[in-house]
Amino acid sequence: MFRVDKRAAKREPLGPMREHESGPARTLPGLLASARLLGYLLVLSGGGLSAGSGCAEDAFDRADDTAIRGVIEAQQAAWNAGDVEGFMAGYAQRDDLVFTSGGKIRRGWKSTLDRYRQRYPDADAMGRLDFSNVEITPTGPQSAVVMGRWKLSETERASGGVFTLVVVRDDGEWRIVHDHTSAASPSIERAER
Repeated sequence: MFRVDKRAAKREPLGPMREHESGPARTLPGLLASARLLGYLLVLSGGGLSAGSGCAEDAFDRADDTAIRGVIEAQQAAWNAGDVEGFMAGYAQRDDLVFTSGGKIRRGWKSTLDRYRQRYPDADAMGRLDFSNVEITPTGPQSAVVMGRWKLSETERASGGVFTLVVVRDDGEWRIVHDHTSAASPSIERAER
């Protein structure tokens, strides 16, 4: 399914795609669609895991979707209560947490918390946060990609945009391990109204 290339391990660009490497599987949406298709084929062929396998973590199900939405909703509620630490409870407290925003890449839970504390020192600076159009795409029984829109209002920093999260089941709880948040330009926000 995936081609391993030693250059990628060294973070060198793969260079131009050769004709036999082109296609949707080289993009994240293509990879996600391929993973979904493989999952469907396994279930249809009888190769899927049975309900009686004895492990609740064998397959991504409605309860997982609900739990992930619960993490996002809890973050929104904590933010709107002026609770940065409560908002950060949705992130895995790990050094390999990745947070990308404003053209910068930050690594680690503490670094991400410090950034939020600096930009939003109190409830007035935080304003009101609303998430919408949340889509959850399982990538396996232990992980999913979450996409949606965010809007920050009632603050001098009012803005909005989109986000993409990678969430994993971490010690039985769903947590964010990668967050890419982008702000829409003011001209795009006006055009969408």
